[in-house]
Amino acid sequence: MASKLHQLQSKACQASQFAFKHGSSYYKQLLEQNKQYIQEPATVEKCSLLSNQLLYTRLASIPGRYESFWKELDYVKNLWKNRQELKVEDAGIAALFGLECFAWFCAGEIVGRGFTITGYYV
Repeated sequence: MASKLHQLQSKACQASQFAFKHGSSYYKQLLEQNKQYIQEPATVEKCSLLSNQLLYTRLASIPGRYESFWKELDYVKNLWKNRQELKVEDAGIAALFGLECFAWFCAGEIVGRGFTITGYYV
């Protein structure tokens, strides 16, 4: 057990040394590749302006998303009315979608409990 702990410490030390040596160059390269997204000058006013633009752009997109939601709901209602004509592939896709939603719900519950399966902290 002690040898595994020593190995783990050694690997962590090597990783931190690598990050220390190459982190600065990686940071500079990342900024250079994404310089079209950087606003100059980076002032509080500019950040506030960008924040407001994001908020109101999102708010402006709500009517389009609302309309798309009702179109999707009408499509599902139409499928339900004509469920006798439903193909096996469509039913399978719907079942997989429902299973995926349930799995994401379960994962969210586990994350919300602090990554414990039973909900009790050990």
